Parts: sequence; C-alpha cells; structure tokens
Amino acid sequence: MLKSEILDILHSKHKHLTADDIEQIFNLFTKKLISSLIKGNNIEIRGFGTFSKKINKEKFVRNPKTDEKIFKSKSFKLHFKIGKTLHNRLNNTVINEE
Repeated sequence: MLKSEILDILHSKHKHLTADDIEQIFNLFTKKLISSLIKGNNIEIRGFGTFSKKINKEKFVRNPKTDEKIFKSKSFKLHFKIGKTLHNRLNNTVINEE
C-alpha cells in the first residue's frame, strides 16, 4: 500500500479534514516515529506491533568475489515484532484463491 492510498482512505473517512491537513498529520506521525527511533526508544502500537532499533556490530567482512577483508562499521537496522492481535488476524483470515 502506498502513502497516497493511505491518505485517500483517511480522507474518505474524515471528510471534514482537507487532504492537506491529513497529509500534514500523517507526516507529523511518521516524523515522530523516526525521531523516537533515532533517540533509541521503542515504539509500541498495541495490537499492531513494536518497532525497535537494533545494532549491527562493527566487524571485518569478506568480499566473496575478491576474498578481500573489509571493515564494516557499526550500523543500525529496524526491527518489527508483530503484535498478537495482528498476528491472529493475519493467520485466521481465509484468502480466496482463484
């Protein structure tokens, strides 16, 4: 699902808000999520899941093509743990295969 599709759905459900207002709210929401993750906080949305920041340790890695050792510095990755409610809803739905 694209951002534009989400905004269209939100606009159809909240007609009293303009499309620009909905986009500003959505952008504020995503900026708050990102800034919270940058600070090292976990984000928990009940029934949906938890976002957290994980560390990839610095290490030496090997280029398989040239067999050269390369130093890879510390980096971060996003980790998502699905919530129980979402997990149950995904696994209990029957998909009609045609």
